[in-house]
Formats: sequence, structure tokens, C-alpha cells
Amino acid sequence: MTDHPVTRSKETLTIINDLLNKGVEKISVIMRHSARHFHQTVQMEPFMGLTDIGKDYAMEFGATLPNTPGPLFFSSHFGRCIETAYLMDKGYTHKHCRFNGHNTLALELAPFYIKDMTKAFTAFDQMGNDTFLRAWFNKELPQEMMQDSEEAADVLTGFLTDRLDQLDPGQIALCVSHDWNLYPLREHKLDLAFEEHGRVEFLESVVVFEQGGKHFIMNHQREPREI
Repeated sequence: MTDHPVTRSKETLTIINDLLNKGVEKISVIMRHSARHFHQTVQMEPFMGLTDIGKDYAMEFGATLPNTPGPLFFSSHFGRCIETAYLMDKGYTHKHCRFNGHNTLALELAPFYIKDMTKAFTAFDQMGNDTFLRAWFNKELPQEMMQDSEEAADVLTGFLTDRLDQLDPGQIALCVSHDWNLYPLREHKLDLAFEEHGRVEFLESVVVFEQGGKHFIMNHQREPREI
């Protein structure tokens, strides 16, 4: 792990600010957590928290959010996602002296698509990240081990659009999740294969928004597409 890991916080903030400047009133953002510790044993992955610089990145991101509209925070139940959401909220509250409510845990932001954790971790350890992901997207993994990746992308899209429907005009849903939750959205909803368009970095996002009664999805590499 480098001292300064790659993040996409600036790209995420640029999307948010550009949409606000265009008059968009409801925005859902699903983003990867901040920089975290890694472990050689794959079974330890759920327990790895943020590094000190990852904590700083999360705080800085929160402080850089616009005062209005106010953010509402959601996260996976994994510690690093809760920690990221908490520190973003802390940064925002410290900067703007404004509290918008507590973080909400959501199963859809966790690895809900893993049906058999032991088998999935074993396969991942044997195949490596890139080969495992491509096999998942190509429907080559057993359904009893991993939910179909297109189905997972639909669940995630539904969660984000549901958040939009529950927002008041002028609110942003900030949903802290994992890179594996963003990969299916990039692959199936934005046609962005990771082999060509790169890995999902820390604080990178996919954004869903409402405009003219329609829902759109985008990221920093792809213009909005209607859902």
C-alpha cells in the first residue's frame, strides 16, 4: 500500500457540483470507501479498517461537500464503510455546523451477492481479483456461490433509485459501499469493462440522479444514461 493511494474524490465532487449547477435536485451517489488496510489472508478482508490517510481523505471529502443541499449518509455494515460515512459526516458537520441525521446501514451496500462466503473466498484466492471478476460478469461462477452479476447490478440500481424517490428536493444520498458493488454497475449499466477502463479506486462513485421525471446513471468516465 502506498503512502498516497489513488482516490477519485475530486471526480466524485465534480459530478455532484456539476449536477447541482445544472439544477438537478435529487442525487444518489454510491461510492467506494476511503483508503484502508489490507491483509494477506483473504478471510480477514471484512475486518480491515481505514488507514490514517484514509481517515483524512474521508474527513476532507465531507468538508468539501456543498452546504446545501445537505447529505444523507448510508453505508454497508462493514467497519470501513461505516467509518468512512462517519468521518465524511464529521467533516461536513465541522465545516458547516449542520447535522442532517445519523448514518443508515443498508444490506444492498454490503456484499449481498456472495451466497457462499467460504467458496467465494477460496475461488477468489485461487483465481485472483481480475480473473474472478471477469468470470462473475461472464456468468461462469456457480449461482449458489455468487448471485448473477446483472441481477446484482439491478438490485443496486433499484436501491439508488429508491433513495431518490425518498429524498426531498435539494438532498443528496451518499452511499458508502465496496469496489465490488461498483464493478457490476460499471460493467452492466455503463458498459465500462475494468480491463479497459481501470479499477474502482477509493472514493470513486457511480451517480444516479433525477431530472425531468426521469432517472439517469453516470460516472466520471461516462455521460448520463437513462435508466
